[in-house]
Amino acid sequence: MFEKILIANRGEIALRVQRACREMGIKTVAVHSTADSEAMHVRLADEAVCIGPPPGRDSYLNKAAVISAAIITNAEAIHPGYGFLSENAGFADMVKDHGLTFIGPSAEHIRIMGDKVQAKITAKQAGIPVVPGSDGAVPDENAAVEIADGIGYPVLIKASAGGGGRGMKVAQTRDDVRESFKVASGEAKAAFGNGEVYMEKYLAHPRHIEIQVLGDQHGNVVHLGERDCSLQRKHQKIFEECPSPALNPKQRDEIGKVVTTALKKLGYYNAGTVEFLYENGKFFFIEMNTRLQVEHPITEMITGLDLVREQIRIAAGMELGFTQKDVEFQGCAMECRINAENPRTFAPSPGTITGYHAPGGRRVRVDSAMYAGSKIPPYYDSLISKLIVQGSTRNECIMRMRRALHEYVIDGIQTTIPLHQAVLDQQAIMDGAYDIHWLEDFVAQWVKDSPAKG
Repeated sequence: MFEKILIANRGEIALRVQRACREMGIKTVAVHSTADSEAMHVRLADEAVCIGPPPGRDSYLNKAAVISAAIITNAEAIHPGYGFLSENAGFADMVKDHGLTFIGPSAEHIRIMGDKVQAKITAKQAGIPVVPGSDGAVPDENAAVEIADGIGYPVLIKASAGGGGRGMKVAQTRDDVRESFKVASGEAKAAFGNGEVYMEKYLAHPRHIEIQVLGDQHGNVVHLGERDCSLQRKHQKIFEECPSPALNPKQRDEIGKVVTTALKKLGYYNAGTVEFLYENGKFFFIEMNTRLQVEHPITEMITGLDLVREQIRIAAGMELGFTQKDVEFQGCAMECRINAENPRTFAPSPGTITGYHAPGGRRVRVDSAMYAGSKIPPYYDSLISKLIVQGSTRNECIMRMRRALHEYVIDGIQTTIPLHQAVLDQQAIMDGAYDIHWLEDFVAQWVKDSPAKG
């Protein structure tokens, strides 16, 4: 087992990894920008190294600085968390080249799954169902029209190297396809340096269902059930729950077996999440995230497993300590992502936390690096906290989350807590009757009805 791990991240996820390490008796090294010198993950680490100024490209995305910090502190491994360098195959290669261990999958798998076109081809070859669409990148507008005519309208044009909704356009007609192709390709080129796009059938009312997997370096792969991530704004998740109210145990077992069988074929190891659109009883692969997910705590709540601990053990060459038959699901869990944003305009709200009180009580968990007096800088993602609750039933879980949101106090900045409170009061959420478009429609009406509040 490792004696010292460098955590190449910041905020709540850096603190989350740090906690797992401490419980395993492993020393930690925090890296930080000058803007994060007083951050909680820096304060609680055994050692800390400043790696540059606030912009991510000059600090948290600076591969050489991160690896240099690991070398000078004698760290043996690097945990990337999520975001930043977590899905950077070049970084994973560099870590290995410097005699360190990357706590994640192989660079090869990161590279394959990081290319949306190649990921879809790989998934299809491995037996995972995919959305009908182009076999690969679409070369030009004429080809786009021909493919769209073949699969039927509407269609979705997506950036091969995309994410977060950028380089993604819906086309309803042949004329729309030509225009959307140009716009999507241009956006992709500007955002990712790669204008390549591909096409899929546009599903009208799907849910976003993802399957959490763990695999070791000895050929063992298990799934830990699904998470429903359908509540999204501009393709960004804000709320997750597991199990999904749309699935039954038989469906869960069937898609879990499909995913684990496929990943065994690929030789995949460490944590990973296979994401699907789900509509009319059918699953359609959209992508695989080769890292720990933001929403991993709800899986931990219903399985009793520590996913970060398992990641570390796998990276150290150890076998999984359990089989698929050992995985049991207890009750329901939900997560609200709390962002430093105006809850109606979603404008960022950086600043100083002047007052802070985290909710507590039975089966309530808060993953956050905030404290009274801490500063929320304007340079990074606006996620500042994850509020997670578990209940024996889904209704109990909803009531517990409502109570916890009511208790949560974050003064000095605006947060999205009021939005979550409003969402959890809706009958559609109580019934579990929502899809990936529900939140956008709700927010538009909510803002219209009460624009001055929040």
